[in-house]
Amino acid sequence: MDEVAKKFLKDLLLTASPSGFETSIQEVVKGWAKSCADEIKLDTHGNLIAILHPTKKVKNPLKVMLAGHCDQIGLMVQYIDNDGFIYVQPIGGWDIHLLLGQYLTIWGKKGPVAGVLSRKAIHLLQNDEKNKTPQFTDLWVDIGATKKEEAEELVSCGDPITVSLRYQELQNRFAAAVAMDDKVGVWVVMMALKMLKESPRKVEIYCVSTVQEEIGLRGAITSSYSINPQIGIAVDVCHATDTPSNDKKLLGEIKLGSGPVLFRGANINKHVHSGLVEAAKKWDCPVQIRGVPKATGTDANVIQIAREGVATGLIGIPNRYMHSPVETIHLDDLYYAAKILAGFCSSISPENDWIP
Repeated sequence: MDEVAKKFLKDLLLTASPSGFETSIQEVVKGWAKSCADEIKLDTHGNLIAILHPTKKVKNPLKVMLAGHCDQIGLMVQYIDNDGFIYVQPIGGWDIHLLLGQYLTIWGKKGPVAGVLSRKAIHLLQNDEKNKTPQFTDLWVDIGATKKEEAEELVSCGDPITVSLRYQELQNRFAAAVAMDDKVGVWVVMMALKMLKESPRKVEIYCVSTVQEEIGLRGAITSSYSINPQIGIAVDVCHATDTPSNDKKLLGEIKLGSGPVLFRGANINKHVHSGLVEAAKKWDCPVQIRGVPKATGTDANVIQIAREGVATGLIGIPNRYMHSPVETIHLDDLYYAAKILAGFCSSISPENDWIP
């Protein structure tokens, strides 16, 4: 990963994008895609679609949709009390224990507002409080306001909130950040777009930065309906099992740095899967295989059943500590995923048969 590509990744990770509030990050994606795409569209749902036309004259070219979701889990301002303390509700799925004591940013009408999420100090908790999982109604955000009116000058009900955004490189090309899920998927899709710009291709490529995945795969539903692709490949994170306490009998053996994960199962078209495997072999990219015997909880789920059905694939980026402020990935896995996607797209043509 060169410095330009790494800067794009960091720009994605350091731009707030809770589900329903993806406008700013789509500007980042658009800034990258404008030098690679033949055409860029933003739909009324907020999905960004970067299009590459075939380089060879083809009658009725296949449409290939590559999707990564740009939204992240977050919080939303729900209520401000008379003392200026702010109560919140989650956007997407949080482990509430991981939020306690976190630095937050409220994206308010006058700009970002710093805050902390907490509850009573442990010394003051009663035994029954210590032994139960707190609810969001038991927690509050403190921005340092002394009264409701002061807080309302900066913050309004419905404002989105993120954990303080940062990017931290670790040893051995590991990197940690909030919202690796699924900004790494957007990076992979848009990096594949750049690679494909210089490659001969007989298909039409639609690289989509989808919205609102964390609250129900919503952007992939609307974008796949409008694009009407014959082939769709989602890129999302998946659980790495190379940390203590994971049950590999349930999730398989998935390691950071051993390559992206190619999924098999009911959600996956066997020809798309085998094509991705062949592309990985051709371009010397390590991969890991995982089976999922049901619909996946990713954009691939809804892409597959758009309109009359889509031949679907799914690439996973191994991720430790999913839905936490310290999601951790390996940078090489991202690069290999993009290379596989680009290799697959440049190898297919209208003559391919996708019927299982």
